[in-house]
Amino acid sequence: MLETSARLLRLLSLLQLHRDWTGRVLAERLGVSTRTIRTDIERLRTLGYPVHATPGVAGGYRLGAGSALPPLLLDDDEAVAVAVGLATAANGAVTGIEETSVRALVKLQQVLPSRLRNRVAALTSATVHVPGVGRPTVDAAVLTAVAGAIRAGERLRFGYETHSGTPSRRDVEPHRLVHWRGHWYLVGWDPGRDDWRTFRVDRIVPKTPNGPRFTARVLPEAEIAERVQRGVGAATWRFRATVRMAASESEIRAKIPAALSVEPDGPDHCVVQVGSDTPQMLTCYLGLADVEFEVLDAPELAEQLLATAERFRRAAGHR
Repeated sequence: MLETSARLLRLLSLLQLHRDWTGRVLAERLGVSTRTIRTDIERLRTLGYPVHATPGVAGGYRLGAGSALPPLLLDDDEAVAVAVGLATAANGAVTGIEETSVRALVKLQQVLPSRLRNRVAALTSATVHVPGVGRPTVDAAVLTAVAGAIRAGERLRFGYETHSGTPSRRDVEPHRLVHWRGHWYLVGWDPGRDDWRTFRVDRIVPKTPNGPRFTARVLPEAEIAERVQRGVGAATWRFRATVRMAASESEIRAKIPAALSVEPDGPDHCVVQVGSDTPQMLTCYLGLADVEFEVLDAPELAEQLLATAERFRRAAGHR
């Protein structure tokens, strides 16, 4: 009995992970026969989970929303409270769980009856969120719409405003949501540009319905983070410079993760392209790295370094 219960929970988790599953793939993932999968699906239906089946060679199973909330040990009020709490956490109310909150919110909204989804929408629309200074808010409905398109493997159509304020319309294959330095970013494949692109979610206005289904492309987790960091820097930094730093490539990447490029220059030096909004900000940024460096271009940065060094010397007095 314990083995069957554990398998049912694992099966339910898989059904929540992706939109469609074939019986053969589910059987392979769980190490059982397709006949056992059919039996377990019936058990889930008996428990109240609306699992839909489509016949044929390309058919399979899909977890849908039913007329009543499946047994999650939550009553209606508790389910609404959890959904609102997750939406609040997704906007950064609790640091470190933003991405987890969005994933959980998408799973919960998938099985919420329409009457509860309406209550959640009413509460979130009537709630005022006070963001951090200079930090834009992201509508939870936009986050869940983007996350839902990622999970369903459907093209996302949306209006978008670039950093310079230019409006555009996009049609991309959404791949992953990333929360970094107080902002939400969408990493997706743009067929029109035949390349990966990074979008600020607070500038996205989703259009319905979503586009056609697509086969997800492979992009390693490390490359996702690197693309966001480089894409944000390339799009927003007003001032850039090239410096030669006395440290290995691995040390520089650990100390300056948002560098546009890091090229080894001998065994213990690297040539690094960095940027910020102003030379003053970049001076502080490079100083925090605590590494000897040489400015290869950007005379404005060199002048700012001299001015900052003189200011610090005066602050130290005669000591």
